[in-house]
Amino acid sequence: MAQKRKIPEYKLKIVKDLVKLFDTKNTIMIASIKGLPSKQFQQIKKSLSENVDIRIIKKRTFTRAIESSNKKGVEKIRSYVKEDIALLISDVDAFELSKKLSESKSPVKAKTGQIAEVDIEVEAGPTDIPAGPAVSELGSLGIIVQVKAGKLEIKESKIIVKKGQKINDNASSVMSKLGIMPFSVGFIPLVAYDSKSDVIFTELVIDQKKTLENIKSMFSKANSFAVN
Repeated sequence: MAQKRKIPEYKLKIVKDLVKLFDTKNTIMIASIKGLPSKQFQQIKKSLSENVDIRIIKKRTFTRAIESSNKKGVEKIRSYVKEDIALLISDVDAFELSKKLSESKSPVKAKTGQIAEVDIEVEAGPTDIPAGPAVSELGSLGIIVQVKAGKLEIKESKIIVKKGQKINDNASSVMSKLGIMPFSVGFIPLVAYDSKSDVIFTELVIDQKKTLENIKSMFSKANSFAVN
């Protein structure tokens, strides 16, 4: 008969620690860290360390912790555990934690081949780029420039990549020269389990500015309706 392989003690401790966190904390969140550089990961982890326990774990480890936890509701997020994810465990409310993750994102330069998430605009004004080959490089993107004190100045604001378009070599080079960083990297919340209400949340990324505008608009309409 084949002998059952003994599980290393350190692995058992990892599971035991996870189970303890599952059973004592309110929020269990899974966030994507795909494409997140190690430096930014460590910065975010450090900034949240006071209130959030962040773990990078394997699916098997997570499954074993779920099976041993007293909170069976954790089972609801098992299917979301995939590659390039981090596990965040905390008493902080899921939406408050999502807000903290959004605020901890870092701006990064654009790379050739990326898809623009918004219209990318080069604003009018002076630059630190010396006059020379850059004139034709900017001109190829429709950017009108003039030379002042040996440096290039952009005469008119210009959208060089529209939302949904792929960024080419020339556009990424120009953005790099101008210090334009249209993307951001960080933890992206995928799902969270709230043990107090025994509910999972899958829509955690909230546009605060847009939400506030919608609330103001609804209040204005409701107020007008009530008065009339």
